[in-house]
Amino acid sequence: MDSVKYTLPESKIPKSWYNIQADLRDAAPPVLHPQSKEPIGPDDLAALFPMELIKQEVSTEREIEIPGPVRDLYRQWRPTPLYRARRLEQALDTPARIYYKYEGVSPSGSHKPNTAVPQAFYNKEAGVTKLTTETGAGQWGSALSMACTFFGMECSVYMVKVSYDQKPYRRGLMESFGANVTPSPSRTTASGRAVLDEHPDSTGSLGIAISEAVEVAATSDDTNYALGSVLNHVLTHQTVIGLETMEQMAAADDEPDILIGCTGGGSNFAGMCFPYVGENLRGEKNYRVIAVEPAACPTLTKGPYAYDYGDTAHLTPIVKMHTLGSGFVPPGFHAGGLRYHGMAPLVSQLHSEGHIEAVAYDQLRTFAAGIQFAQAEGILPAPEANHAVAAAIDEALACKESGESKAILFNLCGHGQFDMQAYLDYNAGKLVAYEYPEEEVAMALSGLPSVSA
Repeated sequence: MDSVKYTLPESKIPKSWYNIQADLRDAAPPVLHPQSKEPIGPDDLAALFPMELIKQEVSTEREIEIPGPVRDLYRQWRPTPLYRARRLEQALDTPARIYYKYEGVSPSGSHKPNTAVPQAFYNKEAGVTKLTTETGAGQWGSALSMACTFFGMECSVYMVKVSYDQKPYRRGLMESFGANVTPSPSRTTASGRAVLDEHPDSTGSLGIAISEAVEVAATSDDTNYALGSVLNHVLTHQTVIGLETMEQMAAADDEPDILIGCTGGGSNFAGMCFPYVGENLRGEKNYRVIAVEPAACPTLTKGPYAYDYGDTAHLTPIVKMHTLGSGFVPPGFHAGGLRYHGMAPLVSQLHSEGHIEAVAYDQLRTFAAGIQFAQAEGILPAPEANHAVAAAIDEALACKESGESKAILFNLCGHGQFDMQAYLDYNAGKLVAYEYPEEEVAMALSGLPSVSA
């Protein structure tokens, strides 16, 4: 039984992004200044972002128009295909109907260009000539490097050191797009030097890399900062995924009972799920929505919902989110894109209000699922995407046990062809089923800021 592919014509690329802030019962908690701890205004963000992105960050309009030049570039890979995974269903002997949206067809191999392109566009329109950013697995750095090339801009990427060493081909892709890639922590910034002075062998973290990238942007007149997840405008850009999927599921004459996405900072999860969660919030539907994270970085499942800094050096605003503490340095497990200490404020709010569920998997379980999926469907997922695959398989097996025929939809957010060292290590038995200890979580949370909000 072959899998089924559902495609859309280019004319079906969404003309607007969906902004979930329009449908929240309660407004998102205010963002606070890292020094004064008072609510920030647009001027406080102007050193890092163009005004159009700042407006999107706080917008409560349900639809935000996608600029024509951005839609033109989206045509390079959008609409992305939706598949009915019939071969996987057969392998699992399940009555469940399994669907996956495949974002690995983008030029850089993941969902990240969905926001990299508009971020580069808005910065170019504002007269900015250079963007700086951080990257974990390298998917975001690759996407922003590509987007900067499209708009004739320079790009500087601080790559978490453990991923810099693990993923030389991802680094090579960024450099081929013209980016300057630096392992983080580095001695090129004050925040990087501070970490290395205390921990010379530091393997880095996304929090540290963010500090370095933000420091460069804040001290350079011609440079802005771009973030690949977490922030509201980033999650909004990604909703092209879910909006397209709704059209494709209609073409399949089906709709999901269960939606699944892997979560690190929250962007691909939001991209797939937010348009559906919006229907839940408006009382139109009752989908079950599951966020899946690594047991080695259990932000939603073990981190409290609290105000915290977005980076290690406390240069970024303070936001309310599920967090493991800004000093959290994760172990060097292979899902590099899921190693951030915090979860997107909007995803965190939905979880705290009970609109979404959260589960955590160890990396042995997720790599086993990724290989099982590849052998059935022919696509080797990125290590991050394996978390969604594992949850989808578990839900399909639950349907087998109960005899229910539910529709399970997940976002396959990228391919694993730049992550083969991770699969080599798994197949050689070198990976361990690491779970972040409760006592380490408690230590990491000891530095949470005291705020009155």
